[in-house]
Amino acid sequence: MSTAPVFEIDLASFTADPYPTLARMRAQAPIAWVPQLNATLFVRRDDIHVHEKRIHVFSSEQPDGLMTQLMGENMMRKDGDAHMAERRALFPALSPRTVADHWKAIFRTDALAYIETLKPKGACDLVTEYAMPVSAMALKAITGLTQMTNIEMDSVSQAMIDGCANYAGIPEVQARCHAATALIDAHIGRMAQAPAPRSALAVMQAAGLSMESISANIKLVISGGQNEPRDAIAGTIWALLSHPEALSAIADGRATYADAFAEYARWMAPIGMSPRQVAQPDTINGIAFERGERVFFMFGSACRDEAHFTEPDRFDVLRNTQPAISFGAGPHFCAGAAAARCLIADIALPLAFQHLEGLRLSGDAPFSGWAFRGPLKMPVTWDA
Repeated sequence: MSTAPVFEIDLASFTADPYPTLARMRAQAPIAWVPQLNATLFVRRDDIHVHEKRIHVFSSEQPDGLMTQLMGENMMRKDGDAHMAERRALFPALSPRTVADHWKAIFRTDALAYIETLKPKGACDLVTEYAMPVSAMALKAITGLTQMTNIEMDSVSQAMIDGCANYAGIPEVQARCHAATALIDAHIGRMAQAPAPRSALAVMQAAGLSMESISANIKLVISGGQNEPRDAIAGTIWALLSHPEALSAIADGRATYADAFAEYARWMAPIGMSPRQVAQPDTINGIAFERGERVFFMFGSACRDEAHFTEPDRFDVLRNTQPAISFGAGPHFCAGAAAARCLIADIALPLAFQHLEGLRLSGDAPFSGWAFRGPLKMPVTWDA
């Protein structure tokens, strides 16, 4: 382990709400060894912004890491030329132009058709009955795995997310992850002969990637492309309904749904952490790191850093969110950021408020998670 000071956490409390603990760490031990996570955590924004780019020291290559073991070696677990080769292969499916010219209309058509079926109900759990299917429909289109059901897409994503955060080594969590990856491989096999144009499957095949790499990267797209948009759609709507002044700012043109999503992603980062492995010895701020150690860059903490955000624990759609690193800061900046912004800010949020008239909360919306965070449920009603 590094020579960083030891900072003990209560894992249950940290999972329920990591932000008070992260605030204490920023003040007392911004680089700290946390035995409960078996890793050294970086929690200040500027430290993460600098050191995430130093891939020669903090490498994404983790052959023994959970993601590699469970999902295969995808581009998130590669650096340098190997990473860029696979990123370039996937780019035609996720580029801002492809999103604007191709996916946006598909996202809107699917989401609008779905919300028309939802309107007469007058009530739902917004996580499972709106955010989940809207995210799943978009992800099925992007990946090319169009024969999956919405529930299958959501469940395999959740199983992989849980597996990659299973640092406690719970066997049942690992087993669910293995079952999910097997199901994804079966769907890839069904669609590989005639993949949908511009889908991730189609563009990676056209680029000549091996089926092993294609499989690993489609699993990566699913693990990041379902849970985070689902949680951000439901979470941003919850934040807006909980802060009527924010909805008023959007209504009178002082803010946009894009501002609301950017602020939510800063305030309640759906991706709270990115792991790295020390590739060579280094010393930072007097703390020595040895080869093979595990490091967590805590994006969720960086996005509430008092050095960059006034009253960081407050949701404010009028805030300048430019310093936030919700999508990462270095060469592994989220490849699907343009698709996520389009689906959430341009489609899912405005459709909900336009078509579910009088949308309002009807119960508690508990949140959970520190590596990945979102609402577990969100009961709402509207005027049907």
